Amino acid sequence: MEHFYTLRLNKGKRWMVVILLALFTALILWFERDGAFSVFSAEEEPTALTKGNKDEANIALTFNISWGEEKVFDILKRLKQENVQATFFVSGEWAERHPEIVKKITDGEHELGMLGYRYKSYLEQETDQVKKDLLHAKEVFGKLGYKDINLVRPPSGQFNEEIITLAENLGLHVIHWNVNPNDWKNPGTDAITDFVMKETSNGDIILMHASDSIKQTNEALKTILPGLKNKGFQFVTISELINQAHAKSELVE
Repeated sequence: MEHFYTLRLNKGKRWMVVILLALFTALILWFERDGAFSVFSAEEEPTALTKGNKDEANIALTFNISWGEEKVFDILKRLKQENVQATFFVSGEWAERHPEIVKKITDGEHELGMLGYRYKSYLEQETDQVKKDLLHAKEVFGKLGYKDINLVRPPSGQFNEEIITLAENLGLHVIHWNVNPNDWKNPGTDAITDFVMKETSNGDIILMHASDSIKQTNEALKTILPGLKNKGFQFVTISELINQAHAKSELVE
């Protein structure tokens, strides 16, 4: 025999239940909105991409270059050997001086992003100066044949909401990172390798460097690239990370 139970409430208690249900529904909607996967939403607040979808085993390996012309070739050779596509962020000033290296990067099917024109912190400049720097960078890359670049990483990773808004108004996506082994400090091949292998998880954006100041990065990649593959990660470019149906963007202060 089935039993059905009903709850009898007086008018005051019924209103209390209605209010509680409304609050519960509002909280659900809030968390769904906050946890929703979206990229660069201009309708809410300016954001910088720091991580892709944590539920997918895709990761983006990125390199910054602002000076030098030697170490990058070792990096490119290593990436080719491991069949890994990366995203290179280079300053317009460097690209202007080394157009042949930029071409070698793109010929290797790697993605190109920019570090502005001159590698100087945007937080140390007025907004008009930052705008001028970004426009000059776009002009330089355009003249070199790369008119479709829409990724920018502010020099030294220093920016605020105003800078993100400025970049978005210029049609640029601000890209940050969330795994940084500080390879530019040359802390040791093992230190770089261990940090990346331990800290990398689904959707991560890894920051490394290919300027001539780095001494141990290429050797670390010898272990990192196959090691991360063995963990089940797949290397993708930043644009591929963005274009994933569930990529997530986060605001960085």
